Amino acid sequence: MHVKQIALVSLLTVSGLILLVTGIIFTIIWPGIFDNILAKELQLTPESKSYEAWKQPPVELNLDIYLWNWTNPEDFKNHSIKPHFEQLGPYRFRERPDKVDINFNPKNATVTFRRLSQFFFDEEGSKGSLDDIVTSVNVVALSAAEKARYADYMRAKSISVGLSIYNQQISVTKPAGELLFEGYEDDMVSLAKQLPFLAGEDVPFDRVGWFYMRNNTPDLTGWYNMHTGVNDMSQFGALKTWNYNERNGAFQGDCGIIHGSAGEFFPPKQSRYSTISFFSPDMCRSVPLDYEKDVEIHGVTGYKFSGGERSLDNGTIYPENWCYAVGEGTFSGVLNISSCRFGTPVFMSYPHFYGSDPYYVNQVEGMKPNENKHQFFMTLEPETGIPLDVAARLQLNLLISPNPNVGIYADVPRHFMPILWFEQRVTTTPEITDELAMALKVPMIGQICSIIVLIIGLIMLLWFPITKLVRHHITSNQVHMSEKGVVKIITMEELEKQNRKPENSPLLETKRNENSLKNVEFIKSSKTDINKSFEKLPFIDTTDNTNISNEHNNEIKNENRKSLINCDNTLNNNNNINELEENDIKTKL
Repeated sequence: MHVKQIALVSLLTVSGLILLVTGIIFTIIWPGIFDNILAKELQLTPESKSYEAWKQPPVELNLDIYLWNWTNPEDFKNHSIKPHFEQLGPYRFRERPDKVDINFNPKNATVTFRRLSQFFFDEEGSKGSLDDIVTSVNVVALSAAEKARYADYMRAKSISVGLSIYNQQISVTKPAGELLFEGYEDDMVSLAKQLPFLAGEDVPFDRVGWFYMRNNTPDLTGWYNMHTGVNDMSQFGALKTWNYNERNGAFQGDCGIIHGSAGEFFPPKQSRYSTISFFSPDMCRSVPLDYEKDVEIHGVTGYKFSGGERSLDNGTIYPENWCYAVGEGTFSGVLNISSCRFGTPVFMSYPHFYGSDPYYVNQVEGMKPNENKHQFFMTLEPETGIPLDVAARLQLNLLISPNPNVGIYADVPRHFMPILWFEQRVTTTPEITDELAMALKVPMIGQICSIIVLIIGLIMLLWFPITKLVRHHITSNQVHMSEKGVVKIITMEELEKQNRKPENSPLLETKRNENSLKNVEFIKSSKTDINKSFEKLPFIDTTDNTNISNEHNNEIKNENRKSLINCDNTLNNNNNINELEENDIKTKL
């Protein structure tokens, strides 16, 4: 083999082996490489790409609030008439969220922060005005009566007298804006703030409103301590503590443990068998969401996790939720969070009591539960854990029940009264999902490139052995087609003998000419002998019938004729051959 060929073969072999090994290695380890790259991008650090999106989300956030207007409060003490409610709204508020007092803790890979949001009323996006007059349950009187329920006799009577002096009623009628963010003044609240011993605790507000002190202040949301995912991506986004406690203080057992996501981040590699949960400070607990189905958001497939009957069960259906049963026994579907709301009998449910026991829907008029409008769900992209579509929907209810210690509640029926429900719907933009879709293609592209490198290496490694084998096969065997269409395989040596041309030496040429003349003379002599033999052939006289019969004579004649004809044909053929050979020899001479 030539030196250059040896060098080329060595180069192809070594290069092919390197590419083959590289392709195999990258095919195996590429998924892990991508996961590490993804983890670096998702981890929350001051320098990470996700930091700014976490601190101030780039998507538009809206808070839609629906108020329940109580239309027949005057008939409440008539046990034969159900309370009737009509839904008002939505009253839309644009939210501008931010994270403040941020402190990263590298030792345990957590970050401590508080939430601060600014809300702006969106008149165009709302159906109604903040000046709409709404009648609702008087939460101040109800809270005072609940305090009296568990107080001693003298204190209970003092509360009852105070409610009468300040002309407190079961219901209150206020503008929508005051019931929400603005708040309204109340004499009993002012008195309790000045004389906290009457309330039994410090009152942290001076006005009454369901969202009062939430606008542009972080005070009510508390302090969050969240895992950043730097050490363990399986804990990414999960809360470690809330208000510096690992327990919420509102529930016993496992129900009191702080866990679940803060709402922005979820661990990657989600499964259809996973259960995700988010922590709600307003409820002092985490709400579990179970996998429901696959959905597509702007071309990206996500897992939809929704809140079913398990999420707000109090042990009625799921025994493990026994520790959420606080106070009076209730049916499944509402959650008692009074211990989280200064003792006020607040119960959370899904809007219109969706997914709750029919008992709650049948107690009042005006409820129309609908899955599409009232279901709580989150859709996550499973590989990254990034939320694609979120619909946070919850309803706030107040329990009014008989209280013999307080006059205005002495003979009232027991009812769960809807107050308001809110929806915060967030869907990623097409631009964000396009970037996400491109990132999700990286693992597949990497695998394809690895396989291509592997194939190229294999081809280079096997190129020389294959070409050598093919050449050997071609040079050893030649394929020829015969006149009958049969393929005959002969060796190259036989083919060379057949195609070998005679030598052109003068002596050899003279020898060939002499042989040709001898052949011609032999042919002529043979022709003369054949003619003589033809003359001597025996013919039987047909007139002589003494020895041979006519029939026998005829047979002999026929045989003689055939012999003569064959001889004549042979002679003619020989003459033609002789003439051709003579002409050819003469031409050569």
